[in-house]
Parts: sequence; C-alpha cells; structure tokens
Amino acid sequence: MADVTGEIEKESGILVIRRIHVTYRLRGIPEGKREVVERVREIHAGSCPVARTIGKCVAISTTMEFE
Repeated sequence: MADVTGEIEKESGILVIRRIHVTYRLRGIPEGKREVVERVREIHAGSCPVARTIGKCVAISTTMEFE
C-alpha cells in the first residue's frame, strides 16, 4: 500500500504541483530482506517512466514503513 501527498502552489494564478511524496507501507517483509527493499526504493525512480517524465519539474520523494 502507498500513501501519496502532493504539494500545490500558485504560479501566476494557476495551480502547479511542486512536490510529491510517496510513503510505501509494506507488510510481511522479513527483517533480513528490509535492507534489500530499501536499496530498491532508492534506485527505482531512475527506471520509473512516470518519475523520469515529471521528475525534472516536480520534486519526488519517498519513504518506507514496514508493518
């Protein structure tokens, strides 16, 4: 599951998305695999078509919570 928050600002009277933050909530990940999952999170944006498309004009950040 993921929660996504966008931050919007006005630019010349027009709403513009400036920042997007994604919090991934993962269940059932064994303690020994969490480091691998964190590494994947750190590099996935470079291979994500959406992040590559909008990442030049919208700041994208992610965090991860293990449940």
